[in-house]
Amino acid sequence: MLATPMAAQAVLDREYLEVRAKLLELAATFDRLDRGGGAPAADGRLKLVRQGLKVLLDETGDRAEQIQLIFSRPYDDDWQKEFGLAPPAAEPTEE
Repeated sequence: MLATPMAAQAVLDREYLEVRAKLLELAATFDRLDRGGGAPAADGRLKLVRQGLKVLLDETGDRAEQIQLIFSRPYDDDWQKEFGLAPPAAEPTEE
């Protein structure tokens, strides 16, 4: 069964204060970066944050998915090996 989406006004009524607080927190973080001389140019994390902010301002939808993809690693079939999580090789069976 598909859930009925909440009306936009109800979402805004419910989440406005939390969204406002998160925006203030982001603004304070950028102010601290500025006072500290700005983020180092070689640090790609700020570039990712700025990409995420651009997505937030875009009104095309699927913003959460787009931002998740910005901060995600590309999929690698061998990810388990990279993190040392590969299952042990199967023992050969004797017939």
